[in-house]
Amino acid sequence: MKRLLFVLLLLATASPLFAQLYHPGEELDYRVSYKAKMFPNTEVGAVEIKTSEVYLNGEHRYKVEGIGRTLPTYRWFFNLEDIYTVWIDPEELRPVRFESDIHEGDYTFESLYSYDWDNNIVHTRWSSRKRPFQEKQMTLTRESMDAISLFFTLRSARAEDFQVGEPGTLQMVLQDTIRVLRYRYLGEENKKIRNIGRFRTLKFECQLGTTEGYSFTDGSIFTIWISNDENKIPLYIESPVKIGSINAYIAGYKGLKYPLDSRIK
Repeated sequence: MKRLLFVLLLLATASPLFAQLYHPGEELDYRVSYKAKMFPNTEVGAVEIKTSEVYLNGEHRYKVEGIGRTLPTYRWFFNLEDIYTVWIDPEELRPVRFESDIHEGDYTFESLYSYDWDNNIVHTRWSSRKRPFQEKQMTLTRESMDAISLFFTLRSARAEDFQVGEPGTLQMVLQDTIRVLRYRYLGEENKKIRNIGRFRTLKFECQLGTTEGYSFTDGSIFTIWISNDENKIPLYIESPVKIGSINAYIAGYKGLKYPLDSRIK
């Protein structure tokens, strides 16, 4: 579940030349399920992503929260609540602060990233299991972002801006390293979404490197389908595991900036 939530926050990956779409009032709800040959498609968790307008230290910001929880039926087996929050400069459309607060069974993890874009550096602090905080400073590039910010990178791109098979990379800031995320556009596809209907989508294959740099051996591989309209909503994600696959699909949405023209009636 932790791995899938992390993947979900990385869904929308594409060229950073396009501005991210942040729209206060937008809420996206997802369901997470596990599927294997001997098991049905079983819902085990939920993820909510919502955007609002706030003031942080007296300055106007967009605030984006990603919250993942185990569904009540499975909390006796494994109780999870992960909260990721990022504050965005609405003029530059760049993250200025990122926080995570993770509770997974007996495991806890906290992190805080402070971005200094004038000097192209990020300051990170993190702690697991209530141990003393560790700190690090790392150099940023234009492609470097936290997981939540990467979620929004694709949102303003157009379908005609992509070419089938065209590869690309982004960089994801973690507490003590920067991981490379590689993606490839696979083309347009009509996709049926459980309990919602059929959509025209843009399909991408993504792979997260295992270490700093370009090492992709045994890295996480996943496929995403994104609505082919101006909203660019991630609609479906599929990530293979050793036995079966973990999937996330949209279960509800509101407050969208544009009409959901990709839905096939």
